[in-house]
Amino acid sequence: MQEQQPDSRSNWAMLIALASAFALSQAFRTVTAMMAKQLEADFALTPQQLGIFAGTFHFAFGALQLLMGIGMDLHGVRRTVLAAFPLAIAGAVLSAMAGAFWLVVLGQALIGIGCAPAFLACTVFIARRFPATRFASVSGLVMGIGGLGLLATSTPLAWMLERSSWRTGFALLAGGAALAWIAVALFVRDRPGETQPRGTSAARAARESFSLFSMPHTWGIVALGAVTYASFITLRGLWLGPLLIDRYGFSLLASGNVALAVSVLSLFGPALFGRWDPGPARRRMRIVGFTLAMAALFGVLGWTRNTWLAVALVVASAFLSGYIVLQYADVRSAYPEALTGRALAVFTMAMFLGIAFMQWLTGVAATLAQQAQVDPFAAVMATSCAMLIAGAAAFRLLPSPRQ
Repeated sequence: MQEQQPDSRSNWAMLIALASAFALSQAFRTVTAMMAKQLEADFALTPQQLGIFAGTFHFAFGALQLLMGIGMDLHGVRRTVLAAFPLAIAGAVLSAMAGAFWLVVLGQALIGIGCAPAFLACTVFIARRFPATRFASVSGLVMGIGGLGLLATSTPLAWMLERSSWRTGFALLAGGAALAWIAVALFVRDRPGETQPRGTSAARAARESFSLFSMPHTWGIVALGAVTYASFITLRGLWLGPLLIDRYGFSLLASGNVALAVSVLSLFGPALFGRWDPGPARRRMRIVGFTLAMAALFGVLGWTRNTWLAVALVVASAFLSGYIVLQYADVRSAYPEALTGRALAVFTMAMFLGIAFMQWLTGVAATLAQQAQVDPFAAVMATSCAMLIAGAAAFRLLPSPRQ
């Protein structure tokens, strides 16, 4: 990895173009919360099938992270994004036209593959073009920009769904994805020296990536990475609409308004937590504390029947989730400079495979709870709470990186 270059207007312009693709990926991964009731009605879905629908995007997204990281090392950020993102456009078009549930799931898989390089491209670009001391703060700003995708799938999507259908939502997102692809093509350029020398094979790059798992501290990082962002996206992207509508009697538009508040707060959390980064000496303990606070939030949300407390907890989760930017900073400082790109790819892979697993598992928990005539949302929140506690314990007890 080359030395970081000073900030420049061109670097910021390129980063914003890359962040537009990330914002679209955020929109794609959170559509289920608003579309869930219409999808259930159109395809007679169980909660478990709804979890499969939402999780397919994240499974495809997460499974391709290492491949995308290798692609960025060998061919550059620009080429990798431009090659993959058209699949997201094709998947959105397929979803909009699908006449069967399996076709919508296939569309989700294509969208997940197409969006796979979106956030990784931003983090690799930041690591290459900005000083290491600014990694957390710049990453936080990018995560905030990505939150604009969450805004699109809140009140605007709910309003549109009440007047049209989920198919129109996918059609509009396909158009937005096409515009993001054009922005990357026009503005982003790779620099000489940012890719590995010609002749470097993908097999060698893959072996070097998998060597990260021989480092003991990787396992704690992966264990926690698999549950933190997963808990927030599982709530915001899958269960928020059903929770507010079925348990608290909200309308679709009212639940969209709550999602809007959640999305607005999610814009500011990462940037603020990035500025509050205490540095390597205290960062890991702070990450554990925030994770346990998030677990407590989910525990209370599963228990309470008070509408306004539930809304407050959901909104609080949006702001608190911003601490996840500290995990990226932890990864950035836990590995040698030459392994930074692939370490970020491994962490992002764990994060999004964790989302797929949590969405599937909470779907199973909700289905089993319904069969046992137990509140399915209590089971969902308890599952998320338990996974957060387990991840925090692994992160704290497994070996830490040497400073």
